[in-house]
Amino acid sequence: MNAHTKVAASVVEAAETRIAGYDWPALATELDGFGCAVIEKLLSPEECRQIAGLYPQEQHFRSHIHMARHGFGKGEYRYFRYPLPDLIGGLRSALYPRLAAVANRWNERMAIAMRYPATHAAFLDQCHSAGQTRPTPLLLQYVPGDFNCLHQDLYGDLAFPLQVAILLSEPGQDFTGGEFALTEQRPRMQSRVEVVPLRQGDAVAFAVHNRPVQGTRGNYRVNLRHGVSRLRSGMRHTVGIIFHDAK
Repeated sequence: MNAHTKVAASVVEAAETRIAGYDWPALATELDGFGCAVIEKLLSPEECRQIAGLYPQEQHFRSHIHMARHGFGKGEYRYFRYPLPDLIGGLRSALYPRLAAVANRWNERMAIAMRYPATHAAFLDQCHSAGQTRPTPLLLQYVPGDFNCLHQDLYGDLAFPLQVAILLSEPGQDFTGGEFALTEQRPRMQSRVEVVPLRQGDAVAFAVHNRPVQGTRGNYRVNLRHGVSRLRSGMRHTVGIIFHDAK
């Protein structure tokens, strides 16, 4: 594993202690039933402000994307460079094993051969062997009128099927509008929309592409997309933790 992608053991241990305090069987049940689950108060208000405050500091990022130029919506985001900020890198490593257990169970139900290794370091080794070496965690910024079109974050042949978004701003105080939305398309049915209420520091774990649903004839796949509705006032920051690296 590249030295720049390693996360200090003490940082990971602190993040694992934080992550272990949640009811993961209940969160897995939410993911199974709805394709998303809220992890309440994952970050403190001070941690949220610290991460959001990184946005104008160029040295932390590898690229700056204006959504309108690519048809992604309206707004902007920046991809972090390695090494990631300690808090983000630690959470990325600590969240991965919990979500990998869900991902492996889903793949088994959908008859997908891929199984994800037990640690994030081992999964990144697989990504890098496949030529996917660029970090994908990102920091997003929205101002009034901005929105994010429904999409799927797939950056290469190896794409982890779940990701986590953490709201860094306080709804009703820092901004209005800007709701996180998830759509689910089932075969021969109209799409279902899930609007996820979040407070500052809350995270939502969600399916990136497909998830299994139990039908009368066994499991079948549904297709999911996620996005953010139009911001009506203020400024909204979110950090996205994507577990695979990109080409």
